[in-house]
Amino acid sequence: MRLEKLLGELEYEVICGDVSTDITAITNDSRKVVQGGLYFAIPGARVDGAEFIPDVIRMGAAAIITEKNQERLSYILENDILINGDFKKKEDNQVAIIQVENIRYAMGVMSSEFYDNPCEELTIIGITGTKGKTTTSYMIKEMLELAGIKTGLIGTIEIDDGKEKVSSLNTTPESIVLHKKFRDMVNNGCHAVVMEVSSQALMLDRVAGVDFDYGIFTNLSPDHIGPNEHSDFENYKECKKKLFSLCNIGIYNYDDPAAEYMIEGSTSEAITFGKSEEADYIADGHKLYMENGILGIEYELEGVLEGHIRVDLPGDFSIYNSLAAIVVADCMGVSFDEIQRILELIKVRGRVEMIPISDAFTLMIDYAHNGVALESLLKAIREYEPKRIVSLFGCGGNRAKDRRYEMGEVSGKYSDFTIITSDNPRNEDPQAIIDDIKVGIDKTSGEHIDIIDRKEAIRYAIMNAREGDVIILAGKGHEDYQEIKGKKHHMDERDLVKEILEEEDVSKICGYNNRYFAD
Repeated sequence: MRLEKLLGELEYEVICGDVSTDITAITNDSRKVVQGGLYFAIPGARVDGAEFIPDVIRMGAAAIITEKNQERLSYILENDILINGDFKKKEDNQVAIIQVENIRYAMGVMSSEFYDNPCEELTIIGITGTKGKTTTSYMIKEMLELAGIKTGLIGTIEIDDGKEKVSSLNTTPESIVLHKKFRDMVNNGCHAVVMEVSSQALMLDRVAGVDFDYGIFTNLSPDHIGPNEHSDFENYKECKKKLFSLCNIGIYNYDDPAAEYMIEGSTSEAITFGKSEEADYIADGHKLYMENGILGIEYELEGVLEGHIRVDLPGDFSIYNSLAAIVVADCMGVSFDEIQRILELIKVRGRVEMIPISDAFTLMIDYAHNGVALESLLKAIREYEPKRIVSLFGCGGNRAKDRRYEMGEVSGKYSDFTIITSDNPRNEDPQAIIDDIKVGIDKTSGEHIDIIDRKEAIRYAIMNAREGDVIILAGKGHEDYQEIKGKKHHMDERDLVKEILEEEDVSKICGYNNRYFAD
């Protein structure tokens, strides 16, 4: 593809070379430059990509995109530096060097063009907010998939392009990765994609060139404020709001105090959901249920759609997550009967994911791995009035100790019994981490036991379960590994539960009725 076509309507300045040159590949990693490729010299927080310009020239780059006012590039060009004879006088140089005002924005737009604008072939649903993005994204993906719409996923946990799943490095990847994944999704038969859109991604133009059909706002509270993130809460809010100038339809949690701020001045059509009577999709009169080891919530849907909604996921937050999924599905033509049916089937891996092995007690897996998340979960479970809440968790090694104290104190306050175990000890002694957690729990009157081996801790929880218990395996969630001394070892809590059931006399398990692993 010609460089001139990639540049399109961007404003740019040609420093040297010819924009009619053909481009065979694009990258922002100097190590991956190929003959005839284009290199985006991104100025990073630690390293300026322009420093590698001499290297990529040697490697055969056909073009380099750089941002104006980069000192390294100016020094090279102004002094006509010779690098092993590769970098000659500007007028003789065959490498096209182009300067733009905002290289991250340019990279997004040019990446979209290079991959033949895949956004035009997908319905793109972006989700932003402080909490709930991951669960909402999975719920919407499941909703659309079960309605027959093959849907890709990009988020905190993974990227699913419709053919393979890979772990995510960032909640929202760089634009050059994003557009490549969109093209893969189209090639793999996807018709839609659900993606989490972080405030960092919006601030750093990682979604440049993305045409969102729907933008969803979940909620807002202070987060990601500090060095290398957002300067203050106002900047954080403003970055979140940016999504709604990039989408056709904005879908807002109207119960959140920041909803009106997000809607104000938006260029997109606004649709609202919540418990408020002023919302377009209204959840009224919610009730909790606890049946055969399953915790769920039900409510009457009013407004644009009317009918009974039942979701086998606990907590008030499940109302908002399901409402967002309902709005998207309705806008995309899924019938209300299908929406109702699908919501009773939806499960989100590692987010209040129930493992139904007993009719007498509830066993669930959740990613809650800090004090705030654990407290929110335990309070939500407490509303079901269980006989006991049993929390099982550990904390990561080589991380701030405050999290250990906080999680211990929270569990001591809101659980009836705590089983302290190992998480990802990394290079720390697991017992030392447990001892730190006990510092927090000892501030409360909460009962506890510590069992270092996580499988044995889970075994203890299951074999000592009582009727009416809710047992929460917290902290690992979707993760299927345990990191010990620099190595990741496979460890999926679902597998551990299955192994325990195979090893034990299940007649001794309270109310045993295994529906999860039965084929």
